[in-house]
Amino acid sequence: MSLPPLILASASPRRAELLRELGVEFTVITSAAEEAHQEDFTARELCLVNAYRKARVVAKQHPQALVLGADTLVYLGTTLYGKPSDHVDAHRMLRELAGHTHQVVTAVCLLQLARHRCRLFAETTNVTFKPLTEAQITPYLAAIQPLDKAGAYAIQDRGDEIVERISGSFSNVVGLPQEHVKHELARWHR
Repeated sequence: MSLPPLILASASPRRAELLRELGVEFTVITSAAEEAHQEDFTARELCLVNAYRKARVVAKQHPQALVLGADTLVYLGTTLYGKPSDHVDAHRMLRELAGHTHQVVTAVCLLQLARHRCRLFAETTNVTFKPLTEAQITPYLAAIQPLDKAGAYAIQDRGDEIVERISGSFSNVVGLPQEHVKHELARWHR
């Protein structure tokens, strides 16, 4: 795959690992973009806006590069679950998600300013949690460091303790829909 220099505009080690698994070379430059938190946006809309904002901040400094920005949110009905503010908030999130099927949406923006090209897309995966007790939630949260994870959980890290089943892309729940990203990168020079 012949791509311009690729930059991942994210501090997420999970996203970097998922991109690395695709076999592409890239550098990481964390985006300083402020994330939008508008209450009147759907989770998908909010993720799309934030993925674009993250990519654009880095792309303005590196216009020749292809910049990948991404944003992930968890939602149940109309309630959005971003990163928890503290451990009390993380407990609340898992209690509310327990025993329900929620959605995880990850938006991705591929942006190359010098060529005036932008590709913006989002993928959604359904995740069903097991019914959880406090006796299950507390040790799980202690084991995974939830404060940098949307919805306060990591499906790839002891996810079998809390997740009953998923429908859709597993990597999307981790933070980057690999299958979709691979497809879009392959199309970039066509």
